[in-house]
Amino acid sequence: MQALWGERRRIGLWRRLWLALMEVERELGADIPERALAELRAHLDDADLERVAEHEKRIRHDVMAHIHHLGEQAPTARPFIHLGATSAYVTDNADLILMREGLQLLLGRVAAVLVALAKPARRYRDVACLAYTHFQPA
Repeated sequence: MQALWGERRRIGLWRRLWLALMEVERELGADIPERALAELRAHLDDADLERVAEHEKRIRHDVMAHIHHLGEQAPTARPFIHLGATSAYVTDNADLILMREGLQLLLGRVAAVLVALAKPARRYRDVACLAYTHFQPA
């Protein structure tokens, strides 16, 4: 779960969302060169967080700092990276993806716990058990 919600994972999702946006815009007729897409694909997971921090200190906007840094890494893609999008496009969609993946991870683990709890529940189903309320026998 920690790796799932880590900063690098989130940034990687942002970059994949920008790539998906550029690919769809190109399919719809935007004049985005294949080289721009290739450059972006080559830098999906290698953000320099120190460089991003420098941009953010100057720009005072987290998403724009990442756009500027990615534009440095993929200069042909720079004019197209965030074309037609808002910050919410990357932040909200990345959060939704992370929530879905986190829930998928939890569902499997919760199911395993339920299976594990079912065994002793069946084994001891006929044993009388004293109930408690406010730490007193009920």
